Amino acid sequence: MKTKTDNEIDELEYQLQEIKQKLAELRRQRPREEITDYQLLDSEGRQASLSSLFGDQNSLILVHNMGRNCSYCTMWADGFTGLLPHLKTRAAFVLTSPDKPEAQKEFVQSRGWNFPVYSTAGTSFIADMGFDDEKEGLMPGVSVFRKETDGKIYRVSRAEFGPGDDFCAVWHFFDLLPEGINGWEPKLSYELVGLSRTA
Repeated sequence: MKTKTDNEIDELEYQLQEIKQKLAELRRQRPREEITDYQLLDSEGRQASLSSLFGDQNSLILVHNMGRNCSYCTMWADGFTGLLPHLKTRAAFVLTSPDKPEAQKEFVQSRGWNFPVYSTAGTSFIADMGFDDEKEGLMPGVSVFRKETDGKIYRVSRAEFGPGDDFCAVWHFFDLLPEGINGWEPKLSYELVGLSRTA
């Protein structure tokens, strides 16, 4: 039987859904930015143009990860593994970080990530996309790009990542616990949370 509190929860959830729909619509109305065809580095240190990351898709979801030393970014990326087959039905999906290719490759293998990862080392890409703040430093997030038939690339939307956002389910599950999130923070090592992962 539903309680008065349950009804209040339902009402707030309806309101949140309406706000999220408005936010999504506003993001779609954001003016498109023409983007340079940046040269990034693949896991072997070879140059890879931003345009090549689209593959056979005309949309690209690109995650701005802060690198292997960020336990938060790592947890977000761990969650993308199961989503990848679904994401690929609509858009290309890649993750970028400022780590150098050799360190990046080793870390990707240790986490078992199944999506393409590219290094932004030596480029202004992170700063140009607005994810390297002068005061705050590096920030995680996502940019969505569109490649037109004439080859031009546009950024059509962006979002920042942070605890409680819609891009990492862990926070929402912990919100349901009796004690809530209660200051919890992710760990970098699988062993610290009682898991094992082989490359």
